Amino acid sequence: MSETNTIQSGNKMGIQPVRKLILTMGIPMICSMVVQALYNIIDSYFVSQIPKIADQAMNALTLAFPIQMLMVAVGVGTGVGVNALISRFLGQKEFETVNKTTGNAIFLGICTYIVFFLFGIFGLNAYLRSQSSNALVLHLGTQYLSICVFLSFGVILSMVYEKLLQSTGKTLQTTVAQLAGALTNIFLDPVLIFGWFGLPVMGISGAAYATVIGQMVTLALNMFFDYFYNPEIKNGVRHLKPQKDIILHIYQIGIPAIILQALMSFMTYGVNIILAGISENYVTAYGVYYKIQQFAFFAGFGLNNALIPLIAYNYGKGDKQRVRDSIKYGTLDTVILLGICMIVMEIFANPLASIFALSPEIIAICVQAMKIIVTGFLFAGVNIALQGIFQALGKGMYSLIVSLIRMVLVDLPLAWLFVRFASDPSLTFWAFPIAELCGAIVAWLMYRSVKKEIGL
Repeated sequence: MSETNTIQSGNKMGIQPVRKLILTMGIPMICSMVVQALYNIIDSYFVSQIPKIADQAMNALTLAFPIQMLMVAVGVGTGVGVNALISRFLGQKEFETVNKTTGNAIFLGICTYIVFFLFGIFGLNAYLRSQSSNALVLHLGTQYLSICVFLSFGVILSMVYEKLLQSTGKTLQTTVAQLAGALTNIFLDPVLIFGWFGLPVMGISGAAYATVIGQMVTLALNMFFDYFYNPEIKNGVRHLKPQKDIILHIYQIGIPAIILQALMSFMTYGVNIILAGISENYVTAYGVYYKIQQFAFFAGFGLNNALIPLIAYNYGKGDKQRVRDSIKYGTLDTVILLGICMIVMEIFANPLASIFALSPEIIAICVQAMKIIVTGFLFAGVNIALQGIFQALGKGMYSLIVSLIRMVLVDLPLAWLFVRFASDPSLTFWAFPIAELCGAIVAWLMYRSVKKEIGL
């Protein structure tokens, strides 16, 4: 038996029980995504401890957050396209195509970094000024975001290498890499922000440097695991040469996924502008809530990321029963996971918001936002699961449609209407669970159509 056949015959995604696979692959990926959420929480916690300017510094982080999300979105979206393609090609035993796809994925990651570097030079100031006129907030936001953008190669390329590992089921390794990066960030945040161990006090710039150094650690470990512990994929330099057909295949899946992820960034940016019509405190409070919410949503995305290669592999292999089982158990588990998160955040809303050393008014608004928005988490679980299923089955445009509904077409107009006409500004937060409900209805109707189309 050849080396490639030996590798293929032992691929766990085609032979192990589906429910077991979802758990064994999903739990490490959930942990990995939750660790990602730690980055922003950790930065926010220590920044909220900066004397005298805590509220303004937290507001600056809120304004910077959409761009940070956008960088992750492009990296994840490209990785999703690569993940689904590699898993499918492995199922079809097209090993040379797998290797070419890998090289082109790394090339696209490098190009993405260059684009964000140029944004840092030419677009950063205009972006921040579109959300605030507070001079101190703008100064702090520029300090923080410029560092994150100019050194963004760590977060962008780590996403690409992470998806290469995930496409072959190496989820434990990605979790180790993410955890190492997060621990580095945790250690460096107070050291650099407050000038421990004789180092200069760097303030909000220290938070940015801690973040990018943590991302670089994650990248280094993902590269190490991929090159030395991922035999299904060959990473020769010769595969870095861009190939038009491969790039088009990556982005047939990847562009909808990028847009899907980027819509989160666009939504947050839009909400920042809308809530600024109420007060700066509402902007800061929503930013704090959103970072807490990430633990729930990123956990859902982690389970979703386990589903994509599992479904794609068995779909490429032609095993429809395993595809059906993956869809059934994956959707159920995602809804249960988001339901647990909903209960926890509803009960512990005040303690969670009070972690940050902010004014009582900001904390109170954050608690209001949390208690209202989490009512839509069950619908969000349906949306997250079905969007991943669409991506795995090559229906990335359906994922995009669902995202447009739940993140742009429903919530932003509703939020604007509530701000403009509602007597109680906190009613604005009801726009988000309503949008999740609308998205879930449309997603289910489209899934029924896809199911009939491919004969599941």
